[in-house]
Amino acid sequence: MAEKKATTKKAAETKEVKEVAAKKTTAAKKAVVAVNAENIGFKAGDVYQALAAAEKALSVKEIAKAGKISEEETLLGLGWLFKEGKLVSTEDNKVALA
Repeated sequence: MAEKKATTKKAAETKEVKEVAAKKTTAAKKAVVAVNAENIGFKAGDVYQALAAAEKALSVKEIAKAGKISEEETLLGLGWLFKEGKLVSTEDNKVALA
């Protein structure tokens, strides 16, 4: 009887360890952003489309949500578009099409 309880307890601990590892792996996958000209160009297009559809100035978080991309990818796209002169920033930390 004691062996059965120990086995059940060990199985529960193993399950918890696997769940924690899965959460860490998922979090790590979200942070990975491919930094190359092609990918950043696509993200810039996502940002541009989100701003064009909104027809108003948006914050970084709002752009990321509208474009269905991460905030890191949004920042990469914003940098590209600012460099091309296609964006202007507003006084309230929002971005609009130029």
